[in-house]
Amino acid sequence: MTKVVTSNGPRPRRTQAARRTATRDALLNAARELFIEKGFAATGTPEIVTAAGVTRGALYHQFTDKTDLFYAVAAREAEAISAAIDDATTVASDAYEAMRVGTLAYFDALAISGRSELLLVQAPAALGYQAATALLSGTGGAELQSGLSTLYPALAADDLDALTDILSAAFDRAALAIASGAPRLPYERMVMTVIGAPGAPALVDRAVPRGPQ
Repeated sequence: MTKVVTSNGPRPRRTQAARRTATRDALLNAARELFIEKGFAATGTPEIVTAAGVTRGALYHQFTDKTDLFYAVAAREAEAISAAIDDATTVASDAYEAMRVGTLAYFDALAISGRSELLLVQAPAALGYQAATALLSGTGGAELQSGLSTLYPALAADDLDALTDILSAAFDRAALAIASGAPRLPYERMVMTVIGAPGAPALVDRAVPRGPQ
């Protein structure tokens, strides 16, 4: 019979950095659930610290206020989306394939429960349009722009920026529709048509109509 040897000595104490990380994670996890359930405006800091099992002082040691906490929650979600897209596109054979698998990865990542609500609905209201837009630019925006620059190398820089902005908004709208229960496949097909699937209309430079000279 094998004898199991156990140690009765004291358990190693967590470092201060580990405790801070654990407290921060607890607050982020609790806040995420409450923001999804009740919304940013209706969620109070007292219920967040209660759900997290920490003190109010611990919250304000980690975050300036509730808005700062919301930003951290949203930033973590955005980073997860970006990582999913990076992972999916690493082995893509060309720009079109990268756009295809990146699109699927984006929709997969936004399908995580509560994520589209936090990032696409609550973030603009809680953080303001500019801050929310800057945050969301990290959710595949750079990859989208890089792919578009390869697919349409003749586009001027300003046009490329505008196209990226327009398509980012289209991606977000599609993600919201899918999260609300709309069939996903038609959105995937149409997004791929827009970003350059075979047979899609080529982008052309159209002169601004002028009045009579």
